[in-house]
Amino acid sequence: MDKTNDFSQFRRQSKKGIIVIYLNLIYKFLKAFWILLFLFIQKFSKITQETLLYIYLGVAVLLIFLLVRAYLIFKNFKFKVENKHFVLQKGIIKKTNTSIPFDRIQNINFKQNIIQQIINVHEVNVETAGSSKAEISIKALSFKDAKDLKNIVTVVSDKESLKVEQVEKEQDKPLLKIGFLSLLKVSLTENHLQSLLLLFALLVGFFQQVDDLFKGLGKKEELSNFISNNASALKTSVFLIVGLLVFLSIVAVLSSIVRIVFKHFNLTVFIKNDALEVYQGLTTKKSVILKKSKIQHITISTNPIKRKLGISFITFKQAISGKVNKKQKDKIIRIVGCKEKQVTEVKSLLSFDKELLDISFQNSNIYLKYRNYIRSLFFFIPLNLLFFFGMEEYNAFWINLIIIPIYLVAVHFFYRKRIFKFSKDVLLIGTGILETHKTYLPFFKVQNIKMKQTIFQERKNVADLVFQTASGKVKLPCVDFDKALHIYNYTLFKVESSTKSWM
Repeated sequence: MDKTNDFSQFRRQSKKGIIVIYLNLIYKFLKAFWILLFLFIQKFSKITQETLLYIYLGVAVLLIFLLVRAYLIFKNFKFKVENKHFVLQKGIIKKTNTSIPFDRIQNINFKQNIIQQIINVHEVNVETAGSSKAEISIKALSFKDAKDLKNIVTVVSDKESLKVEQVEKEQDKPLLKIGFLSLLKVSLTENHLQSLLLLFALLVGFFQQVDDLFKGLGKKEELSNFISNNASALKTSVFLIVGLLVFLSIVAVLSSIVRIVFKHFNLTVFIKNDALEVYQGLTTKKSVILKKSKIQHITISTNPIKRKLGISFITFKQAISGKVNKKQKDKIIRIVGCKEKQVTEVKSLLSFDKELLDISFQNSNIYLKYRNYIRSLFFFIPLNLLFFFGMEEYNAFWINLIIIPIYLVAVHFFYRKRIFKFSKDVLLIGTGILETHKTYLPFFKVQNIKMKQTIFQERKNVADLVFQTASGKVKLPCVDFDKALHIYNYTLFKVESSTKSWM
């Protein structure tokens, strides 16, 4: 038997892992102390040769220290698979031992950044439901070892043997494969407003850096004069304003294309052993396994352009710890560019479409629409008071002619798309404004349910329902009280009587 396929004894990752760990330590240092590098560049011309020599010597000592630390991390990082547990030992001075049972492991994901692709190794991340990030991260394994380890944990975890040779051969025909041209079409259906706002945030951050640089060089006044002169020219030129808006819109679209292509390049999805296996990425390649039992609920999204192209996006929500923060967003997996047939196959795999086709949708109470209209007053009144008393820009009142109609239309669509229907086992909730999002939530995945009612809702005889799952909350607002009570009681019945495991 090939010894490399036997994980029953402690073993280390590939020796190439020293390079990955070393570069990762350098990156973390630069991320934490980038301001020192910025100051060094800013003051470079004023630094004496003797001081420069000490700085270079200090950098050399730091690099050697980080290299030694990377080697010690590599040497003390050992793992094995024993009695259906993933066991890890690590630490330089403080040693830690971690043992994770197979049934607690939610995902084993592959990842390759640029450096890992160059030296031909894979990063393997072991994730659990109760952790906001990968609980175990092996920085460098060969593809064969990484795949064997994944198969041991995900495919044969219920078998007595831990040898990869006993894994049955699986079909290689993908459920979905998205090429480059298809990704370009997908990127055109993205939310370009989000890209535009991100661009503005980057420009503001860049301007702040430039402002600090000119301030350090004693050129603050020259920068202010330059901005003032160009701002005056911009105000008097309609052509420049229109040109700037067109330019920013083009950049927003291009940034959406780049973001989609980089993240979802060569997207391929397989169905294997009641699980979805997703491969995607350009600069950072990722391989993710979505186990049927670990998926809490899914959301299928579309919009007018997506419908015209015949595609939808599927978002998979898995168990997380607490609220969804930036680190936990990696546990939200999205498959883009799905045709109707592929959406149907995914819903069939997860049993999310049974008996729903013959049931009509129901809307939230119209109180939801009027409530949002009333709430808008708390935004528009202070805004106009700011124009009147704070800015004394009376012409700015004309912006109401644009904002208010847009808001009214948005609230109308928000209400129309707030729909729901439920079958024996699944609740379907619709949301959205321009896009349409349909969330499929199995009742047995619900951990608890709350029915809330404000004093105003009580007068209108409506209530909110909040479904708590391991992946977060799903809300159904302003439902007629008798319907809300029926759904509330039925959900409690299904939760109490179900013998299925939510994980």
